[in-house]
Amino acid sequence: MRNHLNKRYALLAGLLVASGIFSAPPVSASSLENMAKSLAKIRGEVETLQTQLDIEKEKHANQITALSSQLADLSVEERRQKTAIEKLEHTLEKLSQASKQAEQSGEQLKPVLLKALAHYKQYVLGGYPFRIEDRIKAIEMLEDNIERQLVDPNKAVNQAWALIEDEIRLSKENGLYQQAISLDGEKVLADIAKIGTVFLFFQTRDNRAGMAKPSKDGQWKFETVATANDTERIAKLFDALKKQIRQGYFELPNPLK
Repeated sequence: MRNHLNKRYALLAGLLVASGIFSAPPVSASSLENMAKSLAKIRGEVETLQTQLDIEKEKHANQITALSSQLADLSVEERRQKTAIEKLEHTLEKLSQASKQAEQSGEQLKPVLLKALAHYKQYVLGGYPFRIEDRIKAIEMLEDNIERQLVDPNKAVNQAWALIEDEIRLSKENGLYQQAISLDGEKVLADIAKIGTVFLFFQTRDNRAGMAKPSKDGQWKFETVATANDTERIAKLFDALKKQIRQGYFELPNPLK
């Protein structure tokens, strides 16, 4: 009986709600307006985030493209340096063969030596701008001694051999040095960070920093870097080399781009 009454009451309540006699409390216009504003704000934030994401994706893609291009440039420069070293090693081999074939004959050795030294001098003058004046001076001193017969030809072969071996070793070493560089039309004494024979960075006493950059005609030019970030990167490299840290990961400005 009670269940039957409950069912009737429930049916009656449903009819009253359906007829509008009883109804849920209405939502105010201000509440709807606030909800609409919130939804609009959220939608705007989502669109902003999506735009930022698209921009970051594009920047990332551009960075990957730029890094790939720089990697290709470095590979070309590495091959160029490898070819130059192979030529020097070939020169060493020719000197060795000439020395053996000359059978102690100074007159036979002299033209071979002078030709090899002339080739070596051109390599130094047109190549990596590290202490060029000192390296040329050593070559010319040996040339002069050979021309004036102030050194035994066989000893001259050994000296030429030592010079070219120094050049090959130069391509494999990293370190800190000092040298005068041409910067903005004037000679400046600078601290030099040499990375093989590919990269050469500098710092001056008046707090300028930069690097040697090769031009399209093969000549090198010393230029200061344009940003504070690049200056800081070069400073970190110098600091690491001063601490004898010669291997590791360094983020550096690229002189080849």
